[in-house]
Amino acid sequence: MTRIVSGFAGSLTLQVPKSGTRPTSDRVREAVFSALEARDALHEARVLDLYAGSGALGLEAASRGATSIVLVERSPAAAQVCRRNAAALTAAARSSRHHGPPPSIDVRAASVQSYLGQASGPFDVVFIDPPYEVGEEELAAVLTALQPLLSEDAVVCVERSARGPEPSLPDGLVLERRKDYGETAIFWVTPGQP
Repeated sequence: MTRIVSGFAGSLTLQVPKSGTRPTSDRVREAVFSALEARDALHEARVLDLYAGSGALGLEAASRGATSIVLVERSPAAAQVCRRNAAALTAAARSSRHHGPPPSIDVRAASVQSYLGQASGPFDVVFIDPPYEVGEEELAAVLTALQPLLSEDAVVCVERSARGPEPSLPDGLVLERRKDYGETAIFWVTPGQP
């Protein structure tokens, strides 16, 4: 079971696609969001969730204060799950626990590369949690296409297998740190020059 951990929609249960996705564990999600909140990265943030699956990462950001979220998921079935989860979160936002308008949530049923080819940023927080079979070359191409769409103090969280290599970063992006959680590695990437 996947749920929103904290924020106005805390404990909201999310639907998960029947196959083809690998949801981020609650433990890893909680650690990532604790780090993002410690750097005040979520307040009124513009968030991009690539390879969104159920949309859990982007929707968690919405629950914790992000105002604009784009969920990009190629699988039509998973994109439908994202839409249902986004509708549930919007309904929670309309409840008395949330002040102000509900966050804007846009679900794009498209490949990550085709979305990035026509997207307009800037984005403040980006989640990249590709299926493990997505190779290093494809991930490098995604990071290259993403780089010009980032705000100057953006944070990019790349989730990969802890046994895999570090992502290849284009000019303009630097690895801030790596944190391992069992089989999962989170790479924190920010704009800058090495």
